[in-house]
Amino acid sequence: MATLVELIAKKRDGGTHEPGQIKRLIDALVAGELADYQMSAWLMAAFLRGLDARETLELTDAMLASGVVLDLGEIPGVKVDKHSTGGVGDKVSLSLAPIVAACGVPVPMVSGRGLGHTGGTLDKLESIPGFRVDLPIEDFRRIVRDLGTCLIGQTKEIAPADKRIYALRDVTATVESIPLITASILSKKLAEGIDALVLDVKVGRGAFMKDLDRARALARSLVDVASRGGKGVTALLTDMDHPLGLTIGNALEMIEAIDVLHGRGPADMVELTLELAAEMLVLGKVVTDVEAGRVRARASIADGSAAEVLRKLIVAQHGDPRVVDDTSLFAKAPVVRTITAPRAGFVVDVDPLALGYAGVELGAGRTRADQAVDHAVGLVLHAAKGTRVAAGDPLVDVHARDVAAFERVSARVSGAFRIGDEQVARGPLVFEALRGQAR
Repeated sequence: MATLVELIAKKRDGGTHEPGQIKRLIDALVAGELADYQMSAWLMAAFLRGLDARETLELTDAMLASGVVLDLGEIPGVKVDKHSTGGVGDKVSLSLAPIVAACGVPVPMVSGRGLGHTGGTLDKLESIPGFRVDLPIEDFRRIVRDLGTCLIGQTKEIAPADKRIYALRDVTATVESIPLITASILSKKLAEGIDALVLDVKVGRGAFMKDLDRARALARSLVDVASRGGKGVTALLTDMDHPLGLTIGNALEMIEAIDVLHGRGPADMVELTLELAAEMLVLGKVVTDVEAGRVRARASIADGSAAEVLRKLIVAQHGDPRVVDDTSLFAKAPVVRTITAPRAGFVVDVDPLALGYAGVELGAGRTRADQAVDHAVGLVLHAAKGTRVAAGDPLVDVHARDVAAFERVSARVSGAFRIGDEQVARGPLVFEALRGQAR
């Protein structure tokens, strides 16, 4: 039998692992037999040499098996979750989970925190006074059973190998590998005990994948591996060349998600939420096609049932449910300054990456995993691509902790908006859908 060092060398030299060899590496890492520096060497080899479809599936399964796989069999219905690859202003999960649960499909959701220019679902939820995301697995299971959804963070029991490996990838420049991304996402998601998964794969400047071809390759990898794992799966490729919605920042985004549940909210936020909800309802087998899913999702907003699920969820997770009807209860930044249009014309571009990093600099995001975030700060956009503006019209409100923080980001924020003479329409929000078939 080959030694662990020989397995590292095999991938370094471009070889393909035999069945069981990747599992052996992962098991050795968890058991302490394989050092972090040795796993880092294998990760770099895998990054440079690649993993084929079978190797990617074995890596996913091994990371999944490194911890607890939840059994939600006692909860009736097809359990469906959603995962986004992350983008600026992407707060869809906050309204999506209550909508889908209100339509009769259970949504067990294990989410993450923000890192870099993209925000995290957990940070946004924690802007609700008292809200807890660190619940025991037993509470998670009970709340999903009783309310149809629960949103928590990754526990130490769920895919612990992924937690170790992700930390190593982050500091060894091996993040941008489609097989490694696939295994990381799916090992966590499949550990939730779900039956199906909808993926929102972002494309554009504000996304991890900047071009459509790379995003499509990631989506295809995710769909293929999840399907081979016996799960129903759909991936939507969606636009992240512009911010999603009109808010960036934790409490501000939570308020916008609540607006969606009250039948308000920006058009792009509403559209994407309904599209993802429709796909989840199809996989959840409560509708037969996406158009029926859109109708069902809209109805849960119109009759108030989705907002009611959120109220009950907040209570179950120890938060203040009054925020659903009174968003003034959210923390507010002490300083709000408006950046205005320097000239008349049309907004022809809004750079999501620049605004995402401005949010981080204000304190809404983090550059290290151990940093705290400021829930109150962020940005509220008044103008999106295609908007006609006069000189002096507001482009964006900057919500800051102090005047100095505003002054630090003002040039970056104003530079994210480009004004031109001709109106340019925003392109499609959803580029395409890839659907798998469970095997």
